[in-house]
Amino acid sequence: MKRFAITILPLALLLAIGFTVLSYTSTREKLFSIHPAKNEARHSLQPAFIEKLNLRAPDAKAFAKKNNFNTGFCFLIDMSLPSFRKRFFVYDLQKDSVVKSGLVAHGNCNQYFLEGRKYDNTIGCGCTSLGKYKIGYSYIGRFGLAFKLYGLESTNSNAFARYVVLHSYDDIPEAETDTDICQSNGCPMVSPGFLKELAPMIKGSKKPVLLWIYE
Repeated sequence: MKRFAITILPLALLLAIGFTVLSYTSTREKLFSIHPAKNEARHSLQPAFIEKLNLRAPDAKAFAKKNNFNTGFCFLIDMSLPSFRKRFFVYDLQKDSVVKSGLVAHGNCNQYFLEGRKYDNTIGCGCTSLGKYKIGYSYIGRFGLAFKLYGLESTNSNAFARYVVLHSYDDIPEAETDTDICQSNGCPMVSPGFLKELAPMIKGSKKPVLLWIYE
């Protein structure tokens, strides 16, 4: 009887330790599932901005179909988001979903650093111009690979004359940050890595790709 009790005691102790570990692990998993990491909570796209994307989709689809643009996807840029957030979206027009996103700079309006937002279409203004664009031919410019942009509305009709193009810049981070990123002279300027993802989509499209900058 004593031998049996001695044998059972270590086994019971091991089982107790095991249940304690399992209980701790389960509790920890629940805590992390309820409270995501601070960075994830800060960088997640809020429902209001998702709703805004979805509201733009029908207009983008109709425009693409009417003007013989690519009806599979388009590029949407929401300038109401801060520059340290991913606000350049590759939007799947067939599935109504975001398939890629990245950081993008806005124009500084020829200031050292523009506080807030200001939009203009005047040649030499250095500002972002809102509206729909057609992405044109590619070329190698001052910052490497770039794509010409044709403004399709009265708010961005001078884009080509202003040399507003889609290009990358080394100082644009690949991931979201805690502070505003650098600004451009009006170009939608993205990170080198993100442009490498966008370039094959643009070049591989048999029809023009729509880029729409809105607020």
